[in-house]
Amino acid sequence: MTTIDKVLYTGKTHTTGGRDGAARSEDGALEIKLSPPGSGKPGTNPEQLFAAGWSACFLGAMSRASGKHQVRLPADTFVDAEVDLGTTDGEFFLQARLTVTLPGVERDVAQAIIADAHQICPYSKATRGNINVEFKVG
Repeated sequence: MTTIDKVLYTGKTHTTGGRDGAARSEDGALEIKLSPPGSGKPGTNPEQLFAAGWSACFLGAMSRASGKHQVRLPADTFVDAEVDLGTTDGEFFLQARLTVTLPGVERDVAQAIIADAHQICPYSKATRGNINVEFKVG
């Protein structure tokens, strides 16, 4: 396990009620209701939050990775993230799919940028070897 030498930022939240609760960041920038997936209740769920966080972080990693390939990311680059909550033998697990769209970038270059970003992104590092992850070029 890698130990961080220098902390750049610490996200702090206070959550109550679990999947039927609420979460609020320390600075008040985030204040959300939580609801179980498929419940129809107002709010979001941990899987959506994880997908949003990972895709945002991954876009930042792609920006860094694109420099190695001497490519500037198109302004309309985006990541569609899907995070599944499921069970195997009665135990809960996650799996994910990230579809990356880099308009105007050759497919092999896009795949190389995605592979490099997967090595850079902290969310990718946290999930590597822990959940099934699939990457696709959109």
